[in-house]
Amino acid sequence: MPGRKIIRGGLVVTASDEIHADVLIEDGRIAALAASGTPAAAAFTADQTIDATGRYVIPGGVDGHTHMEMPFGGTYAADTFETGTRAAAWGGTTTIVDFAIQSVGHTLREGLDAWHEKAEGNCAIDYAFHMIVSDVNEETLNEMDLLVEEGVTSFKQFMAYPGVFYSDDGQILRAMQRAAGNGGLIMMHAENGIAIDVLVEQALARGETDPRFHGEVRKALLEAEATHRAIRLAQVAGAPLYVVHVSAAEALAELTRARDDGLNVFGETCPQYLFLSTDNLAEPDFEGAKYVCSTPLRPREHQAALWRGLRTNDLQVVSTDHCPFCFSGQKELGRGDFSKIPNGMPGVENRMDLLHQAVVDGHISRRRWIEIACATPARMFGLYPKKGTIAPGADADVVIYDPGASQVISAETHHMNVDYSAYEGRRITGRVETVLSRGETVIDRREYTGHAGHGVYTPRSTCQYLD
Repeated sequence: MPGRKIIRGGLVVTASDEIHADVLIEDGRIAALAASGTPAAAAFTADQTIDATGRYVIPGGVDGHTHMEMPFGGTYAADTFETGTRAAAWGGTTTIVDFAIQSVGHTLREGLDAWHEKAEGNCAIDYAFHMIVSDVNEETLNEMDLLVEEGVTSFKQFMAYPGVFYSDDGQILRAMQRAAGNGGLIMMHAENGIAIDVLVEQALARGETDPRFHGEVRKALLEAEATHRAIRLAQVAGAPLYVVHVSAAEALAELTRARDDGLNVFGETCPQYLFLSTDNLAEPDFEGAKYVCSTPLRPREHQAALWRGLRTNDLQVVSTDHCPFCFSGQKELGRGDFSKIPNGMPGVENRMDLLHQAVVDGHISRRRWIEIACATPARMFGLYPKKGTIAPGADADVVIYDPGASQVISAETHHMNVDYSAYEGRRITGRVETVLSRGETVIDRREYTGHAGHGVYTPRSTCQYLD
């Protein structure tokens, strides 16, 4: 068990406060905070003191949307739970919520057990699971109740990917009705997959095979239409709804309208939609394949709407949808047919830094940075205040962050198990210096001191934004 530690002299930033304070850590938890230089702080004693002068002391990031070792399109996401959680730690994230997958014809329990087997003993940081529901039937619906009771409290459905994960409106409604009764949260991939498949077929028939056409067939209007439909189905069911990876201004407008009407509807976006665009999908020599993900990157003008949504709280969370596929040998499966490019991008290591850059650039405040990256995802997925804040009783998941350091993002220096960076060559201000997970130092002044197996499975309560 980690001993007593004191973090002295830093600016403690949470979603609600900023204070120059010393932080006392004992038995893996935050024991106390006291304003720096006060008698109360001077009275703290410990085995180890960490000097955070000139640094921010922030809660470890909570990434509510990752896909480690995910099977997709005949291949697998390149990060294992070991490599992916280590990379997360390097980027200042100390908790991930990954997606266990129910395969059609199998039970939720079989899918969940398979993901436990992948993750157990391999994670550098703590982890939890959502459940992807691919096959809605009476047995599945009964299982949802059992999973909520044991701490898997959110269920993802897909309006996209017919023949793989797709659920029709009737299946979605039945799952939503069940969630309304058991306290679970339905997460939705909102794109009209049936219509998109028609547009894919037509584009390929015209010889439009390059990566950029991935973005053109997955139209913003079809994201907006599906978002609207998901909201109305949730309203009929009396269930809360969390829409993942919102990328289009038109889809955000549907969420905004629903929230203005007082509905329990929430939205997440991802760094790729805030910082990248269809310009990347159009990069020549098949380089655009690196940026193929779904929902797709949008034209640059959508970014302003997403930043505004984050400021107005119509979008509450920034997660990564981390699902990396190497350019060599994986993304290349789609040469000559964009529909065969594995959908997904790396990002679990970059999220906290990119959002700090957004603070530097004036898009969001410091406290909002912590809110959308730490506190709100923890609350949304039933992990708060154990995760997502620095307060007595919370897990000592703490990041010492150097706001003035300069770094250049590059595949040469990142720790994700993927052969490219979506942000290659981007210079940003701010860098993770030291990371504690439950009081144990995982990154020590830019050196990895963690180990596979430190991270433990963390059951969740239900969404903390619901009555």
